[in-house]
Amino acid sequence: MLVRTLSSAVLGIDAYPVSVEVDNSPGTNRFTLVGLPDLSVKESRERVVSAIKNSGFRAPRGVTLVNLAPADIRKEGSALDLPIALGLLTASEQLRNGRLTDYAMAGELALNGAVRPVAGALPMALAARDQGLRGILLPKDNANEAGVVPGIEVVPVESLREAVDFMSGALEIQPHVTDIETLFREGRRSAADLSDVKGQAHVKRALAIAAAGGHNLLMVGPPGTGKTMLASRLPAILPDMTFEEALETTRIYSVAGALANGSHLIVQRPFRAPHHTASTASISGGGQGQRPMPGEVSLAHNGVLFLDELPEFNRSALEVLRQPLEDGAVHVRRAMYSVIFPSRMLLVAALNPCPCGFRSHPRVACQCSAGEVQRYLSRLSGPLLDRIDLHVDVPALSYDEIADRRPSGASSAEVRAFVQRARDRQRARHDGRFACNAHLDSKTVRESCLLEPGAEKLLQHAIDGLGLSVRAYDKILRIARTIADLAETETIAESHVAEAVQYRSLDRKILSG
Repeated sequence: MLVRTLSSAVLGIDAYPVSVEVDNSPGTNRFTLVGLPDLSVKESRERVVSAIKNSGFRAPRGVTLVNLAPADIRKEGSALDLPIALGLLTASEQLRNGRLTDYAMAGELALNGAVRPVAGALPMALAARDQGLRGILLPKDNANEAGVVPGIEVVPVESLREAVDFMSGALEIQPHVTDIETLFREGRRSAADLSDVKGQAHVKRALAIAAAGGHNLLMVGPPGTGKTMLASRLPAILPDMTFEEALETTRIYSVAGALANGSHLIVQRPFRAPHHTASTASISGGGQGQRPMPGEVSLAHNGVLFLDELPEFNRSALEVLRQPLEDGAVHVRRAMYSVIFPSRMLLVAALNPCPCGFRSHPRVACQCSAGEVQRYLSRLSGPLLDRIDLHVDVPALSYDEIADRRPSGASSAEVRAFVQRARDRQRARHDGRFACNAHLDSKTVRESCLLEPGAEKLLQHAIDGLGLSVRAYDKILRIARTIADLAETETIAESHVAEAVQYRSLDRKILSG
């Protein structure tokens, strides 16, 4: 008997349909699995047969052939266990083909027949909806994740027996629906507040500009000045995530298997802080396996990627940042596949001004030679620094600033309100084509950045005097545009350009001098 069940497999952050074709005919017992299965899929034979027997069913006899179509794409993972098992039971006439054509299914089977969670449930649910199916059967632990997808029934099952009873019509299971409004209301904000950071008013100003315009930020200063604390507060002043942003971010975490059990939807902007020993593949994505995995730049999508001790990172790991910083995506190409991972993140980097860290400290003497400082800072390439919009010095604090028990500056909520208004102005100006000023192309920069005469003259002197690149010129215009948006003015004034220029001068004054 020939039977077809429906499932899907993940490639990149998307899922594509997989048709599980099962043919069972009389003959000497033999089980063959074809369709480019990897080792974990090949091992499903043992898991599926044991699960079938331990769930009270008879193991299929005779010649059994299972084909995973399309046969030209390698299949990975254990998510095909459940559709293979249901196909075998139907082909051996132990399950009536009642709902097989209406539902996709995915899940790993334990030897006792329990259904275990799998990675990629969210994109699988989206793929089932796009195919026009009524619903999808998923492990109960994946129901919260997939339940955010509108327009499709998400049916949670805990065992193979439960899945069989539902497919045969003997059991009705209420589809799981996630309350998205409640998730956004209860899960948005963390306790960390920008006012908790002592002093550093000018750095907080730079953080507000970075959040308002989506600008990348580099902080330079000795150890213990609050660089990490400041960076960790940045997600709290970014605008709230939209449902579309939350859905796309959750898809990335779903594919990476980084969602905690029972997780619903990522509604807080991610904050990723990889260690400086991270490999190039872990930063950019891809990896050595057959299935490409998202890296840190993609896990920080719609959020913040924080790189502390920037010169300590592998040079190649830093250079791969150049593409996602420009394009907002990572293109991973291998012999067997080509995928694109979205990587529209806000990069925040921190570094000491020298190996010992005290080159700019007012009270602690630096122990580094000029050669050591030069070798340390030469690990950062000019093209990478050009892609970081804001460069800001983070000086050591005085005792009075450290001992002050009062809240320091505006709260995160207050700053976020200013940021949101600036973002709203940017979206309205460009009819939603660009989310923020940092994403503007060169043509739009020149069209939307209207300079007053004094501002034009100041910018000319700054470019000639500092010897900045064409990319740096565009970034100064974008930063000045953001500063003007925070000031709620359409014309860029001389003071806006002056502030924007000083955020680009640190790579000459500190990193070179």
